[in-house]
Amino acid sequence: MKEIIFILEEEIEGGYIAQALGQSIFTQGVSLEEVKKNIRDALKCHFDNEDDIPKIIRLHMVREEVFSYA
Repeated sequence: MKEIIFILEEEIEGGYIAQALGQSIFTQGVSLEEVKKNIRDALKCHFDNEDDIPKIIRLHMVREEVFSYA
């Protein structure tokens, strides 16, 4: 696997939650930089062999917005 994709969602109360597609990897962080660091740490914990860790980490940012019709 050369690439792994994380769905990154902003929390209502602040911070981010990241979930990998196709893998059981979840993490969070207060800032975007912190969540990126935590993703790297989570990948090290998830994969037994460091050579198996994907070299490309893609973040798919999901943003929910609500507005009124009227």
